[in-house]
Amino acid sequence: MNIRNIAIIAHVDHGKTTLVDKMMIAGNLFRENQTKGELMLDNNDLERERGITILSKNVSITYKETKINIIDTPGHSDFGGEVERVLNMADGCILLVDAFEGPMPQTRFVLQKALEIGLKPIVVVNKVDKPNCRPDEVYEMVFDLMFALDATEEQLDFPILYGSAKYNWMSVDWKEPTDNIYPLLDAIIEHIPAPKSEEGTLQMLITSLDYSPYTGRIAVGRINRGSLSEGMSCLLAHRDGSMEKVKIKEVHTFEGMGHKKIRSVDAGDICAIVGLERFEIGDTVCDADNPEPLPPIDIDEPTMSMLFSINDSPFFGKEGKYVTSRHIQERLNLELDKNLALRVKPAGDESKWIVFGRGVLHLSILIETMRREGYELQVGQPQVIMKEIEGATCEPIEELTISVPEEFASKMIDLASKRKGEITSMDTQGDRVVIVFEIPSRGIIGLRTNVLTASQGEAVMAHRFKEYQPYKGDIERRLNGSMVAMETGTVYAYALDKLQERGKFFVSPQDEVYAGQVVGEHVHEKDLVVNVSKSKQLTNMRASGTDEKAHLAPPIVFSLEEALEYIKNDEYVEVTPKSMRIRKIILDAAERKRAAKE
Repeated sequence: MNIRNIAIIAHVDHGKTTLVDKMMIAGNLFRENQTKGELMLDNNDLERERGITILSKNVSITYKETKINIIDTPGHSDFGGEVERVLNMADGCILLVDAFEGPMPQTRFVLQKALEIGLKPIVVVNKVDKPNCRPDEVYEMVFDLMFALDATEEQLDFPILYGSAKYNWMSVDWKEPTDNIYPLLDAIIEHIPAPKSEEGTLQMLITSLDYSPYTGRIAVGRINRGSLSEGMSCLLAHRDGSMEKVKIKEVHTFEGMGHKKIRSVDAGDICAIVGLERFEIGDTVCDADNPEPLPPIDIDEPTMSMLFSINDSPFFGKEGKYVTSRHIQERLNLELDKNLALRVKPAGDESKWIVFGRGVLHLSILIETMRREGYELQVGQPQVIMKEIEGATCEPIEELTISVPEEFASKMIDLASKRKGEITSMDTQGDRVVIVFEIPSRGIIGLRTNVLTASQGEAVMAHRFKEYQPYKGDIERRLNGSMVAMETGTVYAYALDKLQERGKFFVSPQDEVYAGQVVGEHVHEKDLVVNVSKSKQLTNMRASGTDEKAHLAPPIVFSLEEALEYIKNDEYVEVTPKSMRIRKIILDAAERKRAAKE
């Protein structure tokens, strides 16, 4: 049977998941009315809420006697660990771009990796049914981008298709719509090379993981050469060079959204193996008599770290199911198995860990997943990982792209330059301006909220890791102090009303708070201890006239990322399945003063 292995590259919200769904309908995998408008691929709750792909997934369809393995890739550079190993399974890629926005910074990140590996691209310009779209200009932009990324002559001679995944059509000319998506499937069969089958003994690089509660961990990868069959004895070559004898219990291939158990799989196909006990991503399954391991996958280094600790606040254990250090340790170990760009090391005592990742989004997705699973934990302020290079202290630098309407451009430049950002280019596209900066990773922490506020929610911001450069000096972080609760109790409207001129609040009347919890932002630099649990004194004297009702401003509600970016270095974010609170690391006010003096 013919096989094509293809990865899909696209920026967040350019229609990648919709396109894959339509390709599956074209491959007769399910009828359109079965899905009821739900996307089949982003099946993780977090992915649906945020509209982003976090975990790569494998799907396969059959079209004209050819099996097409479609590999969905994450578009966000924080998931770079996912991207690289996924592209290793493909022979070609579909670059999907929006007919108005064109290629975006995060598309660039994945495309660069794909071109470096030597994948052949097919370009799909999606959403040509939108008003004010500009397909011809977008084609030029894609060509310029590939040229800038050092694509080869062959890669630059890419086929291009236009269409609308939402309305299920693709065509070679965007002015002549068709009524189906087959031109894209034909282009895949025609332009994407079939996997090369090399001569020699078995080789399969494990590039991804699956998990089943019945069979345990499942190794997923593409067979480079040779063939695999159930019951076969092989050698597993680990990343560190050691070898281990293993027996393959079951072999599965991908069919539609699921697995199908088969007797054997030949070179070029992507398969899943059941029965390997101890393996890591990057290990090679080789022939028992003549093992030749493949080089393991290189993974981008982490650029950010956070302190994770068990929840020791006065409200500990009220909502969570897993609250002990053993629970958190086991969960982090489980995450390390499949999350390649993550590192964990103990931080002094048994109840704290330092977790290293690719960015605030990468780590916050882990925290959010854990809280939904019933864990309680506390996390500290994100810290950027510094490196010593040739005797100088260097820090990670990111390329930041902000697209805003023209009238907000000067505000964006002001915000970025306060955080040591330097403009590298500025380009007008219609009535919007696209500004590109080089900025330290530290400067991006907490920037998104300010950018959205300053641009009235109009800005589109994206960033990707570029390189390490010498330390750029101190950056001003949040200047305002915190308002900290004096005692444990219930918040009263009366108390908040009397304190309103002191700052903005994060709590509402009737919320429960504890001493040392951060309940608001002070208007001045210093922290202020306040009593938000003070109720009105009742007397038997009648008041002359009626009392004024308390008029309260609505409280500020943080998302998890905003809270992580907001806190100071003497604060934690306490995360439980139902609540998220900001607190001082030292809860007692007198002890905090003593520590500050020392």
